[in-house]
Amino acid sequence: MPVSILIPTPLRRYVGGAKSVQVTAQTVEGAMAALARESPDLRQQLFDGAGKVRGFVNLYLGDSNVRDLAPTLDAVAVKDGDVLTIVPAIAGGAPEAALSRDEILRYSRHLIMPEVTLEGQKRLKGAKVLCIGAGGLGSPLTLYLAAAGVGRLGLVDFDTVDLTNIQRQILYSTSDVGRPKLEAAKERLTQLNPDIEIVPHGLHLASWNAMDLFQGYDIVADGTDNFPTRYLVNDACVLLGKPNVYASIFRFEGQVSVFDAKRGPCYRCLFPEPPPAGLAPSCAEGGVLGVLPGIVGSFQALEVLKLILGTGEPLVGRLVMFDALDFKFRELPVRKNPGCAVCGRAPTITAPVDYEAFCQVRGLEPAAGDKTVPTITVEDLHGRLQAGESFNLLDVREPHEYQIVRIPGAAQFPLSQLPVRLHELDSARTYTLHCHRDTRSLQAYQLMRRAGFGRLQVLAGGVDAWAERIDRSLPRY
Repeated sequence: MPVSILIPTPLRRYVGGAKSVQVTAQTVEGAMAALARESPDLRQQLFDGAGKVRGFVNLYLGDSNVRDLAPTLDAVAVKDGDVLTIVPAIAGGAPEAALSRDEILRYSRHLIMPEVTLEGQKRLKGAKVLCIGAGGLGSPLTLYLAAAGVGRLGLVDFDTVDLTNIQRQILYSTSDVGRPKLEAAKERLTQLNPDIEIVPHGLHLASWNAMDLFQGYDIVADGTDNFPTRYLVNDACVLLGKPNVYASIFRFEGQVSVFDAKRGPCYRCLFPEPPPAGLAPSCAEGGVLGVLPGIVGSFQALEVLKLILGTGEPLVGRLVMFDALDFKFRELPVRKNPGCAVCGRAPTITAPVDYEAFCQVRGLEPAAGDKTVPTITVEDLHGRLQAGESFNLLDVREPHEYQIVRIPGAAQFPLSQLPVRLHELDSARTYTLHCHRDTRSLQAYQLMRRAGFGRLQVLAGGVDAWAERIDRSLPRY
């Protein structure tokens, strides 16, 4: 029987800020057992070591105290549409985080808001949020969560600060170039708010470590830039019952949502499978307006704070799309998919899988009969050019990229124009394809193979590798 369990404000932090949780059960005892399974953090607050509801917790079925209806919870039946209310003895329950005199002054503009108050600020201090990625989205996200007083901020990243990051990753300064991101981020966030705990996790998030890592946090905020990690974050959150605050950006557009399988859809409900390679390139390939992650990451931080405070309407079941060029917002409904592989009625994913295999670069495989894509290194190409060999170099980047930097002698054939310009090329000749790094040249390789070009090779690392290892006078981007 579907039963709704109303969660009081002090306990909502243990269920991702949810005001109610729906379970299926025949009795009150069964309903509470189902709640315990779905919310392991709440289990520790409401249940003793034997799995029984603790004495300081009252349960109401409608307007009646369950204790008045029967001597045991398993003797009280429930039916479709029933509402159970948890009424804990707040003063005798779990201890709350206390605020110091300085913290009261620091957060005074929060405390005077009726939607936050002293109680809400204590919830922020007691909250544990894990931020995946300390880049464009992670910068405003962590800065605002730290400033708001979220008590424990976990940061997952394994990269170093690069000069190309500074254009949008406002967590860092030019003097941080070359430093590990987590080292620089912890230093900056601690300067911003020394009263909170910053926990760096300098690791590559993977199937074998995600579940253990996520277990120690209330909310996960996904600011990643690749599909394998997005699906891993989603699946781990669903399996652990954690809300996943999602954001993504590209050039002038952004998306924000909250995926919480307990009360709505998950990321797989919206995107059952990743897009073909090249359709959604990374910021390194497609670019991003520097201010956009600041806007979208702030929206993401807002949703995290709403979940912690249990106020407002979180973006569960809603996807907000933002177009910065037209300054337009569009909200689309997202429905739970009963056939979802991880949160549906009969899930086939019950543990993290191989996400690199699931999100393999489809569409970049060699043509039938080939086992590998022929490649040439920039060192080999340079040496052979110096020896007097001639090459037909095709640069498949866009014209505005070609203006930034190019390999001498390369002809410009943008991938977007290649299908209608193949007639300009001779299928009997050998062509060496390159782009910024590798993705688009591999796509061009497959496209030309299908069109009958049999003498092709790809320049490994593209123009970026050439500028890094052959001609260091050339700019990199």
